Amino acid sequence: MPTPELPEAAHADLDSMLSRKFGKEVGNYFSGSPLNRVSFLRTDSTFLSAALKHPTTSFLLLKDLAPLGHDPTKLEYVSYNDVKPLIGENTYLQTEEELISSYNSTRTIPQLLFLGLDESSKSQSKLPSKPSSSSASDKSTFSYNIYTGAPFFALDVTPRGTLTNPANTLITTLESRGLKFLEGRMHTSLPAPTAAIYAQARALLDWNARNPFCAQCGQPTLSINAGTKRTCPPTDWASIASSGSAIGSTTDAKPTQRPDCATRKGISNLCFPRTDPTIIVAVLSADSQRVLLGRQKRWPQYWYSTLAGFVEPAESVEEAVRREVWEESGVLLGRVVIHSTQPWPYPANLMIGCVAQAVGSPPASSSSSSSSSPPGPAASHAEKEKEEGNVDARGNKGTKGTPEEIVLKHDPELEDAKWVPLEEVREALRVGTSNLGEGAQEGYREGALRLPPRTAIANQLLEAVVNGGWNGLGGVKI
Repeated sequence: MPTPELPEAAHADLDSMLSRKFGKEVGNYFSGSPLNRVSFLRTDSTFLSAALKHPTTSFLLLKDLAPLGHDPTKLEYVSYNDVKPLIGENTYLQTEEELISSYNSTRTIPQLLFLGLDESSKSQSKLPSKPSSSSASDKSTFSYNIYTGAPFFALDVTPRGTLTNPANTLITTLESRGLKFLEGRMHTSLPAPTAAIYAQARALLDWNARNPFCAQCGQPTLSINAGTKRTCPPTDWASIASSGSAIGSTTDAKPTQRPDCATRKGISNLCFPRTDPTIIVAVLSADSQRVLLGRQKRWPQYWYSTLAGFVEPAESVEEAVRREVWEESGVLLGRVVIHSTQPWPYPANLMIGCVAQAVGSPPASSSSSSSSSPPGPAASHAEKEKEEGNVDARGNKGTKGTPEEIVLKHDPELEDAKWVPLEEVREALRVGTSNLGEGAQEGYREGALRLPPRTAIANQLLEAVVNGGWNGLGGVKI
């Protein structure tokens, strides 16, 4: 499968003090969305209603988190007319206050997300798979106040509850057009703009599906804010509806009061999407000549990558880098610098890419260095023998008993870790990268080092320290 181009970083050609000092910004896969999220309009039911039905509006459909498409390199968007039987005439007819007050736990509400507006005048070329059910003549530009662009939504069409039949009908219709829901753990063959939109949709739909109940009181929650928040409604019309009384009728029917919930008191009255910060780091040796790499047992043979781990509560990014590297490899780190970040929607990680350097061996004491004479030939020979005999348990020369010694006895997550010369990493980046389970590029020699593809931030970090001046030997200093 061909590796897609990475997204262009924001203002890539802009010359500024920061770009001169720290280099150009890096764009990682799953970032660089072409959409303006206009998050402040998510509670505006008038805006959402207009955007929902506009001829230029695109809907990305997911079933069990698998996106609709033609093949792993191309997703397909559909129009409002396609999804109308599932979502109804106007999902956003009610305001959020009215939606909450009319909550009925027995009714399945379609999980719909507003993703944003594509403000690009070249949206057709950036996002080629647009809805095809509307003619080109009726696709006037969508505008609302000062905001203009083609609206994008995402919809979960997984058959559930009272929506099972219409969802199955929609799925059958789409499959009859030759489309399919693309199964697979990851989708890293999509064009970068499409991948960013998919990542946003997948992460939010997954979060909504994982949080149907209130974490405080255990009662069912309701999706609001165009799919980006959940709330615990104070009342439920379920018992009234089941008895035959209509909501809003002239009778004195009232909804059932639900038990008290702390989320309805004070200002902490909503559940927000979860993002898990995760560090991933390219570790340089103290002399900047080697890179620390590790591998998990389940990975293919010869496959290694940079070390990674979750940031814990009340822990800085720099502290998390030092802790994770020590726990997994035993190596002690000094300076830590943030390089770039990558959203990773499996399920909701933010990969914080760093470059760090191992602590060097303790310097000789000033008293001994000042009183000793320059080493003679015998002393030099002894030092050489000592260095050649200084091999740690992993076969790394010159690291035994130093802060660079690799020790895997703390956290058993890694099967192996090793220091790899820059030149070997450089060659692996040239011919030894691919997705897990795929073959390497032409020119790869069997048994040589394998590394993650460009769509992984690990690849970007290794490129930075090997070819991008982040090794302290020139360019960016760490």
